[in-house]
Amino acid sequence: MKTLVEYTKQKEWLVCVDSDGCAMDTMDIKHIRCFGPCMVREWGLDAWKKEILVRWNEINLYTLTRGINRFKGLAIALSEINEKYMPIEGIESLCKWAEESPELSNGALKAQIEDCSENAIFKKALSWSIAVNKAITELPEAEKVPFAKAKEALAFAHESADVAIVSSANLDAVLEEWAKHGLLEHTDIVLSQNAGSKAFCIGELLKKGYDKEKVVMCGDAPGDMSAAEKNGVYYYPILVKREKESWEEFMATALEKLKNGTYGGKYAEAKKAEFLINLGEKNI
Repeated sequence: MKTLVEYTKQKEWLVCVDSDGCAMDTMDIKHIRCFGPCMVREWGLDAWKKEILVRWNEINLYTLTRGINRFKGLAIALSEINEKYMPIEGIESLCKWAEESPELSNGALKAQIEDCSENAIFKKALSWSIAVNKAITELPEAEKVPFAKAKEALAFAHESADVAIVSSANLDAVLEEWAKHGLLEHTDIVLSQNAGSKAFCIGELLKKGYDKEKVVMCGDAPGDMSAAEKNGVYYYPILVKREKESWEEFMATALEKLKNGTYGGKYAEAKKAEFLINLGEKNI
């Protein structure tokens, strides 16, 4: 697979696609079985496990913070736990770091531990993140599958458009999952967390010569919509719990509208409104 430097535009249109929660049905299982339970174990929250896990999933899956960086999600959840259930030592420091750090990763967390005298909360956050990664690797392979119609939609798009994976997930995981299920053959480039933010990656792809009016980002989270809007390209939402329907509409309607120049205006606004309502935003 080509790098950004090596990549060249082949077709007139470009379809960018997120991975977890968009093409691959892997987002729910990772949060429900890994992220939330690992937080409960790390901070000893078993007394309130049921309600805390429900709230974790709301924050990370079913509201407008869907797809938020793991450490930002952790800061939000622990802040609420600190107020409602039990004191969380160092929560203010974690929230400040999650809000202000230019990089939110295990590596950045290790550097913060070395630089900060009040590092207990950061050590626990790192321990949690490492445990999450381990738990994800142990998930049954049979349960990490594409959404219904995602493969067909990618194959359909690839007949007339270049297709780029634009994801914040781990590169090796994306390559393995997409290759295993035959999705990778319908793509031209894989841009994951090591390549930069989604907004940055879309911007770099535009430098290859695409007309912004001929580019669409397919995603399932507000961060995907924001990345598209920052670059002036279109956004097509894969709606939570309506993923198959979304991919079917992409094939039946959205791609053709992109190609004939009618995606913008009423259709684009309708899809944005539908996306926001799907994640619980009523006042739009």
